[in-house]
Amino acid sequence: MKIERISIYQVKLPLREGSYNWSSGKSVSVFDSIIVSIDTDVGITGWGECCPLGSAYLPAFAAGALAGIHELAPNLIGQDPRDINLVKFEMDRVLKGHSYAKSPIDMACWDILGQFANTPVSTLLGGVQVESFPLYRAVSMESADAMVAKVMRYREEGYSKFQLKVGGDVMEDIERVRRVRESLTGGETLVADANTGWTQHNAIRVASGLAGLDVFIEQPCQSYDECKVVRGMTSLPFILDECIDTVAMLTRAISDRAMDVVNIKISKFGGLSEARIARDLCVAHGIGMTIEDSWGSDIATAAIAHLAATVPVDLLFSTTDFNSYVTVKTAEGMPARNGGRLSAPAGPGLGVSPLQTVLGEPVAVINR
Repeated sequence: MKIERISIYQVKLPLREGSYNWSSGKSVSVFDSIIVSIDTDVGITGWGECCPLGSAYLPAFAAGALAGIHELAPNLIGQDPRDINLVKFEMDRVLKGHSYAKSPIDMACWDILGQFANTPVSTLLGGVQVESFPLYRAVSMESADAMVAKVMRYREEGYSKFQLKVGGDVMEDIERVRRVRESLTGGETLVADANTGWTQHNAIRVASGLAGLDVFIEQPCQSYDECKVVRGMTSLPFILDECIDTVAMLTRAISDRAMDVVNIKISKFGGLSEARIARDLCVAHGIGMTIEDSWGSDIATAAIAHLAATVPVDLLFSTTDFNSYVTVKTAEGMPARNGGRLSAPAGPGLGVSPLQTVLGEPVAVINR
């Protein structure tokens, strides 16, 4: 089997709630998703998606993904997409870094392998550990009253895990978290996610102000070293995200005991191949995981669900159904949320069928 053609699509994904706001005044209302199809000479087509959270969240942006795939694709024509590691090595040879541009290609290769083997990607990634898994709901940064109201509405939709976007004024953030925590029950989970928005000293102030509450602190500061200092100053459970962007960085953080939970974003690691290695490291060391991506529609959500299904139940902290946040449906076959839980598609490969009428014409086609 050989790669015959790589097509790139660009799809706008408006947010159902109008805008998504997080630390330092960052906000997105329409997500720019890059979707890739890989056609083979045996008639199998694989699909992948990369949807950066704007251009100021991670070192990733949609135009960069588009340019990166243009750089990579000519070198992949003629390769066997089932040889996923060889494809990965070729991408790393051709383009240093830019993991987010490599992610949808890697994802599409897993989709092809699954279709060829008539097997779901979750089975290829090691096997389904849990048929359904808990979802979290991200709560955009607003006033404490507005955030409490949103959490109550999300609870009615079946969610029991909530990720509050904080990272602003110290006292306002403490008020946001305290007010929401007071509205929850003991069986519900609350995460205060600063998305790198606090300085080290302010992060310590917030952690001190939340002492005694049942709440997780997530990625308080920009750098790993700053986060590690804050980790040493609080007894609250700790989550790292943005600063853990490679398997090597994850290995260091595990060695330093720098977190209790880590967010494994597929595109941040460069695709399902590296995310699988990150998963296995966490399993070996008993580290909890949130399995997700930066954002996305049905295709990315399917990949997230397949990987999440392979995590042991006691180590899967949460995951998310990004396709429910946006107004555009890009594929059929992704199971709907059921009582705050999600399952992976049952079909071969990713198990979803992209909607060509939604994707439109490709913005680029690379072939022989």
